[in-house]
Amino acid sequence: MRREPFFFGIRHLSPAGAWHLRHFLEEKRPRLVLVEGPCDLGDEMNHMCDPRTRAPFAVLSYTQETPVRTLLYPFSEYSPEYQAVLWCAQNASECRFMDLPSDVFLALPSVHRAEEGEEGRLGVYRALDERLGGDGHETFWERTLEQAETAEGYHQGANLFGKSLRDLTQEKDEDWEEILLREAWMRRQIREAVSSGILPEEMVVVTGAYHVEGLRNWEEAPSKEETKALDGLPRTEASHTLMPYSDYRLSSRSGYGAGNKAPAYYGLIWEALRAGEPMRAAYGYLARIAGYQRGHGSPVSSAEVIEGVRLACELARLRGGQVPALRDLRDAATTCLGGGSMAAISLAVADTEIGTGIGSLPEGVSRTSIQEDFYRQMKELKLEKYRDIAAQDLSLDLRENRNVKSEKSAFLDLSRSFFLHRLRVLGVHFATVKDNRQENATWAEQWVARWTPEAEIELVESALKGDTIIQAASFAMKERAEGAGDMGGIAQVIEDAFLCGMAAAAGYATDILAGKAVDAVSILELAGTAERLSLVIRYGSIRRVDEKPLEPILVRIFYRACLLLPGACSCDESATDGMVTAMDQLNKAALAHEFLDTQEWITALSQTAQRDDLNTKLSGFAAAILLERGLMDAKQLQQEVSRRLSAGTPADLGAGWFEGLAMKNRYALIARLSLWESLDAYLDALDDEEFKRALVFLRRAFSDFSAREKDEIAENLGELWGLNAAAVSEAVNAPLESSSEELIESLEEFDFDL
Repeated sequence: MRREPFFFGIRHLSPAGAWHLRHFLEEKRPRLVLVEGPCDLGDEMNHMCDPRTRAPFAVLSYTQETPVRTLLYPFSEYSPEYQAVLWCAQNASECRFMDLPSDVFLALPSVHRAEEGEEGRLGVYRALDERLGGDGHETFWERTLEQAETAEGYHQGANLFGKSLRDLTQEKDEDWEEILLREAWMRRQIREAVSSGILPEEMVVVTGAYHVEGLRNWEEAPSKEETKALDGLPRTEASHTLMPYSDYRLSSRSGYGAGNKAPAYYGLIWEALRAGEPMRAAYGYLARIAGYQRGHGSPVSSAEVIEGVRLACELARLRGGQVPALRDLRDAATTCLGGGSMAAISLAVADTEIGTGIGSLPEGVSRTSIQEDFYRQMKELKLEKYRDIAAQDLSLDLRENRNVKSEKSAFLDLSRSFFLHRLRVLGVHFATVKDNRQENATWAEQWVARWTPEAEIELVESALKGDTIIQAASFAMKERAEGAGDMGGIAQVIEDAFLCGMAAAAGYATDILAGKAVDAVSILELAGTAERLSLVIRYGSIRRVDEKPLEPILVRIFYRACLLLPGACSCDESATDGMVTAMDQLNKAALAHEFLDTQEWITALSQTAQRDDLNTKLSGFAAAILLERGLMDAKQLQQEVSRRLSAGTPADLGAGWFEGLAMKNRYALIARLSLWESLDAYLDALDDEEFKRALVFLRRAFSDFSAREKDEIAENLGELWGLNAAAVSEAVNAPLESSSEELIESLEEFDFDL
């Protein structure tokens, strides 16, 4: 008489395993089914069995303390474990998970290398491939087990496969000690079930085929060491929730070690098994590839699909199978639908084999409060269609829509923008914003939305920061503001707060910024902060947030930058690019806001432009700004040109000044013939060595001039030299000979001060 449980070894994503397991359970009618899975997740079974739940989904366990650590237990519709849970619910049998609790898994040091352990078995799988021949273990599994005709055949085959794999890997896996610990725990669960009055033969144990051999000795009394290890397991406070999952994340290609290579294709096998039509998966595979190709502009005829089915069947027979396996179907598709080129159908194959399906859960099912808030807002803001694995563009118009009646509808896109920016601040990668500030900075935003399971995990991890999206975003920005090491970091928080429509967070960061502005000494930091505050003030009104409290801070920062500017321009060549950017940022702020002290800025620019002890490129750039603002007339420019481009001025200083001057107002400069007369006379007065020295800076100054601008300069030079303008232009725009180019490049790196 049988006195042991039925051990049904499975692969975690196996449609035949799920199908035959259900038949096996129907035959044995057990009182209890023990399923491999964390034993503290049993309360999720009711939600898994809810008819509104759609696979794929996953149970997510996560720690309650930072840094948050997570563990995922994914299920597809054809997961044997999931079908075991469903069968028990439908047949009034008890079902329990029997593996280590999730709070133990999360406390074990190996939690960080769970997937690495699976990846470590790749060498073993390669060894299996060598044993099993050219088709490899994936095709062997499919031909031998996914195409098994009876439950008993699958049952015995899977157990044998698991034993073979175990023989190859035991004591070699990095997580072997953890495997032994898990199996000791699962044996204890079997013993406890028997002690509670359930006969062994009334029990079915559903576990990965790899573990069957490790559980058969369940009756043996545990050693003292094993008991001590199980009683002393580490634990950490953890919670768990259900979350939607995706076909792609079930795929082994995503890095999921327990996945299969083609989750969508295995879904076709599941449909074929349920329909009792073994060939249905083959038909569906080739038909879907044809449909994809047709939908993307590549004509595929029905005749080609029919020929593909015939070829797949013949290939299966040649390789010892009765029904085409994935390898047979892919080869047939390549030949008949791709014209012999896999590249021609690669996207269709990926779509058919991996798929883009996403699961769903009923409202209120086992979610954290922040998840509930997320899905509620997704529905309210009409963003549910963007919860798709394929990237989609989302254009927002932040202006009031006056063609609708309710205020909620009038500012729908603005509310969407607030929501998406709050997710961005939280680090939830559901949507990314394109940088389109230069095009439509005041009212338009362009986003790219794409849902991934990783985004859901990031959302769950944010639960420690608040119960709602806005609470968590506020907490995140407060942390950033308090931890910011410079003004730029705080200014970024303020900008984010305005983008998120969170005035309170902006006010908190503004107070911190006001304190730091008093002691700031870096003009680069001041200018960058001024630019961010300027943008917020200019565009804050479109977001219906009061930007007035920022104005006094910007005034203070701007005034301090003006005082520091001349002294900061006494720098070497390596610092000039940063200083040019800072001066440009401050000038834009001065032009944008009437409440700023423009006169103080003009004074700082004038001092910088006139002083001889500063970096000449920056002096030239200051003169360019004054010229652009109409604060330097032709006479003043001529005087400055004559002074800077004189025979007594070192070549690099004069050319450096001209480089700075040429960074703005090019057409205005080109139109001034007197400027080119002065430059021509200056270059004529240089000896050969000085000319080489000046050439480096002048070449850099003219490097980004357009061909049209160079033509206009050539006209001026032609007029000065009494030459044909076209001939001069041709000479100016002609490519340098290689020897000349090499000479100039060598001068770029030559240290003239040696």
